[in-house]
Amino acid sequence: MDREELGAWLRLELTPGVGNATARKLLAAFGLPDQVFSASRQALEQVVSPALSTALQSTPAEFADRLEAAWQWLQTSPQQRRVLTLGDSSYPQSLLHLEDPPLLLYGMGAESVWTRGDLSHCMPHSLAVVGSRNPTAQGAVNARQFSKALTQAGLTIVSGLALGVDGAAHEGALDGASPDQLATIAVVGTGLDRVYPKQHRDLAHRIAQHGLLLSEYPLGTPPLSANFPKRNRIIAGLSNGTLVVEAALQSGSLITARLATEQGKEVFAIPGSIHSSQARGCHALIRLGAKLVESAQDVLEELLPQTSVPARATAADTTPTSAPEDSLLGALGFNPVGLDALLARTGLDTPTLQARLMELEIQGQLARLPGGLFQRMALG
Repeated sequence: MDREELGAWLRLELTPGVGNATARKLLAAFGLPDQVFSASRQALEQVVSPALSTALQSTPAEFADRLEAAWQWLQTSPQQRRVLTLGDSSYPQSLLHLEDPPLLLYGMGAESVWTRGDLSHCMPHSLAVVGSRNPTAQGAVNARQFSKALTQAGLTIVSGLALGVDGAAHEGALDGASPDQLATIAVVGTGLDRVYPKQHRDLAHRIAQHGLLLSEYPLGTPPLSANFPKRNRIIAGLSNGTLVVEAALQSGSLITARLATEQGKEVFAIPGSIHSSQARGCHALIRLGAKLVESAQDVLEELLPQTSVPARATAADTTPTSAPEDSLLGALGFNPVGLDALLARTGLDTPTLQARLMELEIQGQLARLPGGLFQRMALG
């Protein structure tokens, strides 16, 4: 894409009153953006309102600065950066089926991604992995382990780079990917010249080297709350199915699951404790027909029926433990529990119990939660 072509698409996107739907109407009527801008007022008014036709014949105030920023961004690393338009052969074909496909997509990723044709061919099998920004310790482990196992089986993991489940899913995918595999795609709610949240700066750099970062928002776009639910349609659109790891009833992850259902795609959910608010969204999805998932194989049976994973990523603890640990782990169960309840269940004195709990925590079999609670970790 040369600077003039980029400028035409940017100008269309930046014209006040022109959203994705209106842009598609104009493109359908006139062809490429430069033909929209060369059309007469009379011709434009056959498609849009007189006010919008006037706007289309004026250059947006911020256009020159936005074009310069985008062009310089592309030139800084031309092998890793792209701006994909609706007319681009590399544009993900799966997004064209959305009611509101992005007019432009900014992409930054491994050089090999851009040499394989359109993104749909780069990721023939993909799964969105989403969930709470504040997962339980077990939820974070599940997100990472499931994503690792599913990537090893050949899936590309799609998520949103948010704190919690999203970040764990990207990490697991990067852990499990082969060198030539598109491990993971992060669909973000800011411009690609920013990383949000800042805690994921290093993770974003890893994804840029071994996966792909995508955004429909122009460079310089800050983290605006309205943008994050909107980007969920892209996460669902890029994926063959959606796995919800943990989610409260009002979680944005349920938006992604609903969008996946509307697109006719499979929805999976990992069940959790009946006492955990972070499990209620998953339980609600299961009641509505989502597939209950206990292992990575449960997902593969739907998406890749002929594939199996050598080591099962499960939501249940199958790790053998020594005899002394068995007793305390059994008393812990898999629900968060307080010290007083453990004292009653085990009959141990307080110093002994606290010492044992510390041992299990060091071994990674136990997590300390807010409120003085403990939770057994299923490490599968």
